[in-house]
Amino acid sequence: MPKFYARRRLSMVAALTGLIASAGMLNGPSASAALPTPVSAATARAYLASLPVSAEVRTGYNRDLFPHWITISGTCNTRETVLKRDGTNVVTNSSCAATSGSWYSPYDGATWSAASDVDIDHVVPLAEAWDSGARNWSTSQRQAFANDLTRPQLLAVTDNVNQAKGDKDPAEWMPSRTAYRCTYVRAWVQVKYYYNLSVDSTEKSALQGYLASC
Repeated sequence: MPKFYARRRLSMVAALTGLIASAGMLNGPSASAALPTPVSAATARAYLASLPVSAEVRTGYNRDLFPHWITISGTCNTRETVLKRDGTNVVTNSSCAATSGSWYSPYDGATWSAASDVDIDHVVPLAEAWDSGARNWSTSQRQAFANDLTRPQLLAVTDNVNQAKGDKDPAEWMPSRTAYRCTYVRAWVQVKYYYNLSVDSTEKSALQGYLASC
């Protein structure tokens, strides 16, 4: 390859690398991509169309009915596993507790250097799942849901943002960082579809609206 074209090719690669890096700066650190990639918007729309629609049945949700933060590997439980997955330069001690690192919260764009400032959000909240069909599951099924690392269900986020979300669905709460909303609704629908959970009419309308602009 002539040197001119080689230099030109290298310049183009450098330019593309710069653009990619700039995009990363605009969209947040790469750690925010640690959530298992949700299905596409088109697939999410198809999934949503097939979900049963019914009013939520509130029959006394109890968090203890969803055994969570079970041991995943060695001394690491689900929370610690997600902290390591979603964080940057995470250091843990012999009991797998994070002693240092940084965590970028894709919901609000904040970065934290203490694990105590970070919650592990259930994208589809446990109470929402209960009201949408999990009340009929076995304890082992609810445990699998509460600790699901395969679907886009668990995500490290700012603790008070997670607490403000509570058990709200997308008709009632969405991430303040608008750039993440498409990812969020795709994840929500994928989880509900996989677990055959229902949606209520206002929830479905909200999801349709967000997915239409994805």
